[in-house]
Amino acid sequence: MLNIQIICIGKIKEDYLKNAIEEYSKRLSKYCRLEILELPDEKIPDKLNISLANEIKQKECSNIIKHLKKSSYNIALDLSGKQLTSEQFSEKIENLSMTNSNITFIIGGSLGLTNELLNYCQEKLCFSKMTFPHQLIRVFLLEQIFRGFKIAHNETYHR
Repeated sequence: MLNIQIICIGKIKEDYLKNAIEEYSKRLSKYCRLEILELPDEKIPDKLNISLANEIKQKECSNIIKHLKKSSYNIALDLSGKQLTSEQFSEKIENLSMTNSNITFIIGGSLGLTNELLNYCQEKLCFSKMTFPHQLIRVFLLEQIFRGFKIAHNETYHR
């Protein structure tokens, strides 16, 4: 069975997001082993300069790198990544599962990801050119992974 890990910065505080994550995690258990690893976010001060922003981003991304598995295919969620349709995303997961038993998706903090971390990734994926809270992207990602499995297994799912 495919292992999917999501490494993300920050805890989910809102109950409605926790409920959605729990629901999709439960649905995905039929198709894969899912692990969500929440790493602490760094406090962002009100007066943020570029140097301090880079320092915070570096700390968060260094922590993510420590948790990456060598055997995993790493996909960063990043604004510079490729945009896929749900069908293309489904095909991507299906193809990856043929050669990799571990896929890791990485969701950075509100300041994004460092180039160092992006270099650890085999691929970058962008859900939208719009900006969304990283907590909400976690729900989007889980929904798309679930949709991808439904598509791959020719099972109906609302459109």
